[in-house]
Amino acid sequence: MNYIELFAILGTAFMIGFGHCIGMCGGIVVAYSTAKIDEKTSWARQSFSHLAYNFGRITTYTVMGAAFGLLGKTFAFTMTTKGILFVVTGILMLLAGFSIIGGGKFLNSPNLSISKQGWFQKSFKALLASKTLSSFYMLGILNGLIPCGPVYAFAIVAASTASPLYGAMVMFVFGLGTMPALLFLGSLAKLLQKGGWRTTMTKIGAIMIMLYGAWTLFKGYNFISHPEMMGQKMEKMQQQYHIPQFMKHL
Repeated sequence: MNYIELFAILGTAFMIGFGHCIGMCGGIVVAYSTAKIDEKTSWARQSFSHLAYNFGRITTYTVMGAAFGLLGKTFAFTMTTKGILFVVTGILMLLAGFSIIGGGKFLNSPNLSISKQGWFQKSFKALLASKTLSSFYMLGILNGLIPCGPVYAFAIVAASTASPLYGAMVMFVFGLGTMPALLFLGSLAKLLQKGGWRTTMTKIGAIMIMLYGAWTLFKGYNFISHPEMMGQKMEKMQQQYHIPQFMKHL
């Protein structure tokens, strides 16, 4: 995991935010904005409320990323097994991108299933009735639990890092990238919810996911074909970026 890959994740998440997330999470943003924020609410209060909600989502994604990174770590014993993990990740990313565009049901069928659970609906209604800043944050945490294609796709990337730290970083950056769309949804609701904009942004984001998947697949091939060379490159990169010794094993 390097800076270029993190910027690629950020850019992909930004596109997905203005496409997929507007359609899937836009309803929740509109719902809490209507129920919890009124015309008497100051601009500062509104801003902090929206930020609290989004950082709640990012908190869930970050914890999820750490968990998937830890899961991936159990499989990445050698350069070869790490390469296999990258290959599997690349294939799943390609399938995820194809699914998001609309070419299949892979990763899409479980969408919103958790939101139909009784405990979720009860918690959602209770948080919607409260106007405290903490309720916005908790609502964001709850929203972060809703499974969707892009979340699954980058959770897979988090697993491929084979590191709780880098897995958390992947999902944190992903959540950060989706923030602009949801932050501006309130003021630009009519524009952003138009099908044309959403469809275009979703397709661009899905294509970027597929490109990232292809790159991950190629990286996995290199790890399997040239394990010693890739091991040396990783060691050099760790020295170049002055990664502390204890972080190399996270």
